[in-house]
Amino acid sequence: MATDKVIGIDLGTTNSCVAIVENGVPTVIPNRGGYKTTPSMVAVTEAGKRLVGHIAKRQAITNAENTVYAAKRLIGRKWHSPQVRNAIATSSYRTVEGPHNDVRIVLRDKEYSVPEISAMVLQEMRVIAEDYLGAPVGKAVITVPAYFNDNQRQATRDAGEIAGLDIIRIINEPTAAALSYGFGRNLEKTVAVYDFGGGTFDISILEIGQNGVFRVIATAGDTFLGGEDVDARLIDWLVQEFKREHDIDLRQDRMALQRLKDAAEKAKCELSSVRETEVNLPFIISSERNEALHLQKPISRALLEQLSLDLIERTIDICRQTLEDAELEKRDVEEVLLVGGMTRMPRIQQAVGEFFEREPSKGVHPDESVALGAAIQGYALVGEEHEMVLLDVTPHALGIVTQGGYFEELIPQNTTVPTHRQKIFTTSRENQTAVKILVMQGEHERADQNELLGEFILTGLRRAPKGEVEIEVTFEINADGIVSVRAKDLDTGLEQSIQVTASSGLTRDEISSMMHEAKDQLVDRRSSEELEAAKQEAERLVGEIERLFPQVEQIVAQSDFGREAIDKARVIVDRAKNAVTRKDVAMIKEQIEGLARTQRMFKGVVAKTI
Repeated sequence: MATDKVIGIDLGTTNSCVAIVENGVPTVIPNRGGYKTTPSMVAVTEAGKRLVGHIAKRQAITNAENTVYAAKRLIGRKWHSPQVRNAIATSSYRTVEGPHNDVRIVLRDKEYSVPEISAMVLQEMRVIAEDYLGAPVGKAVITVPAYFNDNQRQATRDAGEIAGLDIIRIINEPTAAALSYGFGRNLEKTVAVYDFGGGTFDISILEIGQNGVFRVIATAGDTFLGGEDVDARLIDWLVQEFKREHDIDLRQDRMALQRLKDAAEKAKCELSSVRETEVNLPFIISSERNEALHLQKPISRALLEQLSLDLIERTIDICRQTLEDAELEKRDVEEVLLVGGMTRMPRIQQAVGEFFEREPSKGVHPDESVALGAAIQGYALVGEEHEMVLLDVTPHALGIVTQGGYFEELIPQNTTVPTHRQKIFTTSRENQTAVKILVMQGEHERADQNELLGEFILTGLRRAPKGEVEIEVTFEINADGIVSVRAKDLDTGLEQSIQVTASSGLTRDEISSMMHEAKDQLVDRRSSEELEAAKQEAERLVGEIERLFPQVEQIVAQSDFGREAIDKARVIVDRAKNAVTRKDVAMIKEQIEGLARTQRMFKGVVAKTI
C-alpha cells in the first residue's frame, strides 16, 4: 500500500532532486550514493539495459550516441521549432520527427518520446523516495520553469503519469524556491527569485504574507537559456581553437564532442571558485596521418565571462521587463533569492546585485530549494495542520485568433489564477452561420507566432449582415491551470465550449503503453536489485565460512558429531553456490538462513579455542 506522503520533485535539465516533509520539516532525500541531486541523464547499453542518473553519466563518453542529457529542453516542443533545431545541432544522440510533429529520441534503434525519457528520471526519483521511506509512493508535486507553456506543462504531467505517479499539482520553480525560503518563517516581504538553471531562466516577483500567503505578482523567463548555453560557448571556443591549430573539426566525432562537453561543464564549475583552470583531453582524436592529437588549453574566469556576457545580460533584460510588468521599483524588492546551479558563477551574482542594487540572499540552496518547495506544496495540499495559500499567475497571455490572423488577448500575462474573462466579438462575414474559435497562448500580436492550445466551432448562427451577430467568448482558468473556453451566440443563446487540453505530442494509447513498459522495467529493476542484494549476502557468508573451514575442521574433525557438522556445512555452501549460479532469488534467500547459522556455529567453535 502506497504511503499517503507526497513527494516534491524538481525535474531539472542537468540534475533532478526529490524531497519530502517529515514531521513538519522539509528534507531532501539523498540517492544511494549519498548525493542529494541526480543527473537527469538516461542511457541504453549495448545489452539493452536502461541506466539513469550517475551511472548513465559515468558511461556517457564511451556510449555518447545512446546517452540522453538535457531532454527537458525538448519536452512539449514541436519538431520544427527553432529551439529543437538548435538542440539537435549540438547533441550527441540521434533525434527524429515523431508521429504528432513531436520529437523522438533514438537509442539503440528504438524511438522514445521526450516525456518517456523524462519519466525514466522521475521513476528514479520515485525509487530514491521509496527506498528512503520503505513504502511505495503514489503522489507527487512536480516543478516546471515558470515560463513553460501549457504544452510543456502537459508533457511534464504525462512524464509523471508514465512514471506511475499521481501528479497532484505542477508548480513553477521560482515559486517553489520562494515557498522553501518563506515556509514557517512568518515573513512579510517582497522577494525576487532569479532562477538560472541548466536549461532555463526564470524571474518571479512574489509577496510573502505573514499569514502564509504567497502571491506571485509577475513572472517571465526564457525556456531556452541556461547553463547548457554557457557550456556551448566554451565548447565552440575550444572547437575553434583546435581547428585553428590542427584544421580538424571535433564536432564530427561524437565521442570527442561528449568529452568536450564533459570538460567544458567541469571547467565552468571550477571557475566559480578559481580564477584559472585547464582543459586537458589527451588523445582527443587522430589526424589523417593517424597521429594522436591532444587538446590542452588554459581557461580563465575572464574568458568564460567574456564568452557568456550576452547570455547574462539577457537574463538582466528579462528582470528589467518583469519589474516593469509588476509596476515595481528596484527598491520595492526587499530580498533577491538565487536559485539554479548557474547562480554560483561570480559574474552572475555581481550582475544580479548591480541590477537590484542589493546583495543577493544566501537564504536558499541553489540546487535543493525547488524540490523542497514542491514537497512543501504537496504537504500543504494533503495536510490539514499547515495553513498555506499559493496564488500563482498565468505566465503567458491567453486569447483567440481574430480576422486577419491577429491575436486578441483575453487574459493578460501575469493574471492571478483562478480567473475568468469575457469579451464580445462580432461575425466578420455576411450570412455567417458558424464561427471557428482558435485558442492561443503567447505574447505576439500575430497569432501564428503563438502556441495553438485548442479549437472548436460554434454552429447554428442566424444569417445576418456582417458584424450583426454578437458572440460572447469566456475564458476560465482554474487553480490547476486548466483552461476552459466558452462561446455563446447572444441572440439565440446557442453555446459551445471546450476544456483546453494541451498536447504533449502523445495519445492516450501511447501513454498507457509507455506506463506498462515503465512498470515492467521497474519490476525487472526491483527483481534484479533483490537478486543482487541476496547474491551479495550469500557470497559474503560463503566466503566467511570457507575462510573458517580449515580451522574448524582441525578443531572438530576428531568426533563423529564434528565430521557430520562439517559435511552439513559443505552441503549448505554447495546449495547456496548453486542458487547463486542459477540466479534463483527464492532459493538464495532460503540458503542465507542456513549459511548464517553455519557461520555463527563456526565462529563459536573458533572463539572457544582462543
